[in-house]
Amino acid sequence: MPRNIVEVSQFSRDDLEFIFDRADEMRALSVPDHRLAGRILATLFYEPSTRTRLSFESAMLRLGGNVISTENAREFSSAIKGESVEDTIRIVEGYADAIVIRHHEQGAAARAASVASVPVINAGDGPGEHPTQALLDLYTIRHELGRIDNLRIALVGDLRFGRAVRSLALLLTQAIGIELVFVSPPEVQMGDDVRDALTRARIPFSDESDLASAVRDVDVVYQTRIQKERFSSDAEYARNKGIYIVNAETMANLPEHAIVMHPLPRVDEIAAEFDRDPRAKYFREAHNGVYVRMSLLESLLAGPWSNERGTALHE
Repeated sequence: MPRNIVEVSQFSRDDLEFIFDRADEMRALSVPDHRLAGRILATLFYEPSTRTRLSFESAMLRLGGNVISTENAREFSSAIKGESVEDTIRIVEGYADAIVIRHHEQGAAARAASVASVPVINAGDGPGEHPTQALLDLYTIRHELGRIDNLRIALVGDLRFGRAVRSLALLLTQAIGIELVFVSPPEVQMGDDVRDALTRARIPFSDESDLASAVRDVDVVYQTRIQKERFSSDAEYARNKGIYIVNAETMANLPEHAIVMHPLPRVDEIAAEFDRDPRAKYFREAHNGVYVRMSLLESLLAGPWSNERGTALHE
């Protein structure tokens, strides 16, 4: 089991079952709980965040721990003076028992973990990965559909830069009977690295240009935002936005048992009129992040993944 949470490839199927079972138990906990009393979590965010940062902080507080935080660390920390990620981590680990980091550079979380003597959790590293988002997404699928196996899932939108959807696709290699449908503009199609991983795991996937047709026989629609901040020009962004929108035609074709998910924030890619549709699960998905992150923090700081500072169970 991992000591640092950097990428989804660290997790086995047994790890997933453990995390999800503990998340179920976290739902029933009274508030406040004191199992992490005296522990401190540092949230170090170089990019904007609402759900990830606040749900980690909520999770820590619900378990009786404390939080120290810096938002927009890219501008309002010593990073603006040229301090490296590695040096920042060496300082912050002296103030906290675990560090959650979001960074604009892919690979920054791995760099942080390589020098840290406390657990480091990747909360998103540029267009790389977002492992805890993928965990809460897969947990939501299990919670809503009762299983994570034998599913047909449509991944829609920005599949090139979307770290959440990339991580979810990779995490699904731990499931069986999965089939993926990629629905995206040509310029932001799923990368070859993810396609190669799926091929090695013998998970079938296909590309579909028509969203209304793609959703006819799926169990999950995972919609994503076209991320303006990842494009090199406004013109490139304009070419890709607004092509795939969950609208009346989409919902009419979607099976009654299926669910619609989104890592959020959304812009206009899901019409707000469908928020009350029982198949719309994206707000419940966001709330599930607290329970999954409670499970992870307890495991890292007081459970089977914890160990004395300065040592690792395994990387």
